[in-house]
Amino acid sequence: MNTLPLYFDYAATTPVDERVIQVMVECLGASGNFGNPASASHRYGQQARAAVEQARAQVAALVGAEAGQIVWTSGATESNNLALKGVAQRHQRGHIITSQIEHKAVLDTAFQLEQAGFSVTRLAPDAHGVISPQVVAAALRDDTVLVSLMLVNNELGSVNDVAAIGEVVRKHGALLHVDAAQGVGKLRIDLKQWPVDLMSFSAHKVYGPKGIGALYVGERARPLLCAQIHGGGHEGGLRSGTLATHQIVGLGTAFELAGDLLEVEVLRIGRLRQHLLNLLGDIPGLVVNGSPQQRIEHTLSLTFTGEAPDLEALAERLAFSSTSACNSSSSQPSHVLLALGLTPQAARQSIRLSLGRYTRIEDVDQAVQAIKASLQPQPFWAVAGG
Repeated sequence: MNTLPLYFDYAATTPVDERVIQVMVECLGASGNFGNPASASHRYGQQARAAVEQARAQVAALVGAEAGQIVWTSGATESNNLALKGVAQRHQRGHIITSQIEHKAVLDTAFQLEQAGFSVTRLAPDAHGVISPQVVAAALRDDTVLVSLMLVNNELGSVNDVAAIGEVVRKHGALLHVDAAQGVGKLRIDLKQWPVDLMSFSAHKVYGPKGIGALYVGERARPLLCAQIHGGGHEGGLRSGTLATHQIVGLGTAFELAGDLLEVEVLRIGRLRQHLLNLLGDIPGLVVNGSPQQRIEHTLSLTFTGEAPDLEALAERLAFSSTSACNSSSSQPSHVLLALGLTPQAARQSIRLSLGRYTRIEDVDQAVQAIKASLQPQPFWAVAGG
């Protein structure tokens, strides 16, 4: 009988919480809240609209925003595209700053804008995968219109001080967009205090359904943002399309749960992470990538410079990532690890383990056993070479 491997890939996606599933099901079927939220002339539509607006308030509450500043999208990828392309379209030309270790949803979008005539600066991270406010300040130009940096790196778990970066960017007069897909539910976000103009979210990173996300649009950004999907003027004209009530209420419930459970989950997962590192501590040449201080507890990037795991064998027992999910279909080593200075071979001998709501201590014990059982000697040149 085949058994599924242990799941240690929460950074790629999370299972939907049963409490989220329950509220989603209530929006499906003839006896449920199935109406079109845009149909204001009858009760079916009005009830659906009320559910959508409740979810909007739930999302806003978790991140310290106003409900009217939340725009529904299909996920963080669309939110990133709307933020970057929407600002660029308004300006037509100018300078954009991002980093070498962003998610491909930002990097590929920035490349497209570069092809369209924008100038793009891709900042190098420090050795721990952090972009400092000083580095951002040094890159700003008179024609800089937008800075786009992630809150939490999806491979390393390193955290950027976006509040401090935002002060620098706002003083300069540009807009700051933050991809926060990996940060929600893992650290507190306060957009009432943080000088951030645009922020992207996704439900499926926080125990909600796939296919739904949101973009926070602050007061400074709203008049400078052009819609990328047209056809009906939904979401204040910024994102047309019939709203998926069941997915939206799922996102709202997931965000509310994330806020209620945040401190407890961070503490529990931090203990599991430390237990995992303690058990792996006797592996010679094991390197933990990312910042030891500016980080979340949930994501762990490990490079094996001595004995390294047979990744195919390990995958039979453990669901992990050897790069981010956006890169997994290619054989290329992680662009994040390469930007940190790892050789291509060392990057290929690295794994990302990410823990979550349903990870148990016995899962950690079994994961360590699987990793150690898969180790095999590596020739010196394989790690030290180019």
